[in-house]
Amino acid sequence: MLIPRIRHLATGTAITAAAILLLPGQAHAAGTLRISKIWYDSPGSDTRTNASLNGEWVQITNGTASAVNLKNWTLTDASRHAYTFGTFTLKAGKTVTLKTGRGTNTATTLYQQSAAYIWNNDKDAATLRRANGTVHHTCAYNSTRYDYKNC
Repeated sequence: MLIPRIRHLATGTAITAAAILLLPGQAHAAGTLRISKIWYDSPGSDTRTNASLNGEWVQITNGTASAVNLKNWTLTDASRHAYTFGTFTLKAGKTVTLKTGRGTNTATTLYQQSAAYIWNNDKDAATLRRANGTVHHTCAYNSTRYDYKNC
C-alpha cells in the first residue's frame, strides 16, 4: 500500500509543478502579437557585408488565433531607426524574421534593406508600434554575455 501512495503523491506533485511551470509561459505567449527574439550581435566580426548585416534580426510572433495586418506598423530601436511594414499579414501562430540587411521579402522573412547595423551589441530596445503610433510591445536588452535576447 505504501508504494501506490508514494506514486500518487509523486504524480500529484509532478502535475502541480508542471502546471506552475507552464502557466506563466503560456499566459505570455498565448493570445499575443509580440517581439519574441532579438539577435543583436551578428556572428563574427562586424564587416558590414550583407551576410553580416543579416546576422542580426528581430522575430515577431503572432500567438493569436487570427491573422494580423501589419501594414504601416513600425519597429524601432532606441536610436529611432525605424522599419515600416509594407503590405504584410502575419498569419495566426506564425513568426516573421526581420533581418537588417538586403534581401527579397517572403512570408517568413523581411529585410530592412539597410547598409548599416541597427541593433547595438551591448544594449538597445526594440519597440513595435501600431499603425496609429501607439506602442504595442517593447523588448530591451543590456548584456554583452549573449548575442541574443528572448523576449
